[in-house]
Amino acid sequence: MIEAELKALLREPDAVLRRLEDAYGPGRVEVYRDTYYDTPDGQLAAYDRELRIREVAGADGGRTVLLTYKGARVDEASGSKPEHETWVADGEAAHAIVRGLGHRPGLVFEKRCRTYAFEREGRRVLATLVRVAELDGVFLEVETAAADERELPAALAAVRAVLAGLGVAEGDLTTELYTDAVAAARIRRQGI
Repeated sequence: MIEAELKALLREPDAVLRRLEDAYGPGRVEVYRDTYYDTPDGQLAAYDRELRIREVAGADGGRTVLLTYKGARVDEASGSKPEHETWVADGEAAHAIVRGLGHRPGLVFEKRCRTYAFEREGRRVLATLVRVAELDGVFLEVETAAADERELPAALAAVRAVLAGLGVAEGDLTTELYTDAVAAARIRRQGI
């Protein structure tokens, strides 16, 4: 499965929030605590791959854990990547397993999210407003799944239609990874 996703830095986050709420009702509010792992010599990042454990805290007090592997980008323009993700029953055990396999935690940060799930052109779509404390602004991620690279253009067209309907311009899109942006922000903060 390929995660067909586009991300934008919003110029008018309140207007986009209103459009989402009007169209899809109240979003699901959650806090993600993402831990990215890599090999000691950085081979995952060097080859544009990601290994992540995400701990999700819901507004209702519920907690879930996801283990995710993302392969290298298959589309440079969007940054879309093959993604394999599964729920994990025990977060501590998942961290211990990944560390036991020789991976080291690299970057850990939180994302405050409001997610809307809906159907568009026969596809399940997620639109997520994201705030990362260490980054300026509010981001919008819109994603759906593509079975393979042949289906990716149609999936991305559906994502672009959602963005256009929310008033997000093509020029507001970014392919910068949160991990890269957070790492750069931490370096700037340290004055390096």
